[in-house]
Amino acid sequence: MAAISEKATSSGPLEYSTEEGSLKIFGFWIFLGAEIVLFATLFATYLVLHGQTAGGPTSKELFEVRDFMIETLLLLTSSFTCGLAVLEMRKGNKKGYMAWMAITLLLGLGFLGMEIREFVTYVSEGAGLSRSAFLSGFFILVGTHGAHVSLGVLWILCVMAQIAKRGFTPMTARKAFITGLYWHFLDVVWIFIFTAVYLTGVVT
Repeated sequence: MAAISEKATSSGPLEYSTEEGSLKIFGFWIFLGAEIVLFATLFATYLVLHGQTAGGPTSKELFEVRDFMIETLLLLTSSFTCGLAVLEMRKGNKKGYMAWMAITLLLGLGFLGMEIREFVTYVSEGAGLSRSAFLSGFFILVGTHGAHVSLGVLWILCVMAQIAKRGFTPMTARKAFITGLYWHFLDVVWIFIFTAVYLTGVVT
């Protein structure tokens, strides 16, 4: 099958400037649709299992408001800085992109550090994955999101390395834009986790 043409298709943003770029970005939106189905399934499972504590700790006993509020602040701020990085990319400002994306990564790593500490604390208190159906649903849902964030950090690092070496081209701009979409998607998923898991968990 013939390779997709690299010829310019529009005078818009660099990431959309080739037919290949436009098609791959469209394909990534389809991928995000599949991710929505995955997380919707995990959310539904968690909500069904939330009350099944088997005599173990409940969400109200486990969750600390201060901790999940800080996690939320870190991740939502990282979404803002990621958006600024993409704006700098569209201006052709490589230093600006690298600076804002570095801040994004630091915030993401801070979020992951707090989430790992949270999991370790729960396990040390006897509230591990196998303690109850509620905790199984919790660890799988929140852990899956955390694994996605970890993948996002590694992915962004790879894209930053390519941009540092090659600058902004239709290919690197597309990769930067797609990683930005991915990061924003993870932030949206976290808003649902924050609401359905943590906020609901401390009041019920």
